[in-house]
Amino acid sequence: QVQLVESGGGLVQAGGSLRLSCAASGRTFSGYAMGWFRQAPGKEREFVAAISRNTVNTYYADSVKGRFTISRDNAKNTVYLQMNSLKPEDTAVYYCAAAQSWYTANAYYSRSNDYAYWGQGTQVTVSS
Repeated sequence: QVQLVESGGGLVQAGGSLRLSCAASGRTFSGYAMGWFRQAPGKEREFVAAISRNTVNTYYADSVKGRFTISRDNAKNTVYLQMNSLKPEDTAVYYCAAAQSWYTANAYYSRSNDYAYWGQGTQVTVSS
């Protein structure tokens, strides 16, 4: 089992930046593909970004492409989401998630059903 704890959320003005972190503990972090999702009030949870367990591949939702960057440090058991040029519509609770990827080092996943482990979320609020 993997435990995930997000941090780095907060209040920021439109155009600003935040970096979210997700620290993992438990099973071998490098065996998991990682993803970030978000859920705004009254909306369904949506995919934001994903990264393969070997860091080779990344994938982004169209709404954040060019503004957000996902990365990971397997030595630190941490995945990051660098968010630049933030917009009010980025306001949401952001969740990190882990998907087992033992046999597919290059795989990344955009469906929430592919992820077995989830963090508790961190609030990001972007003011206009």
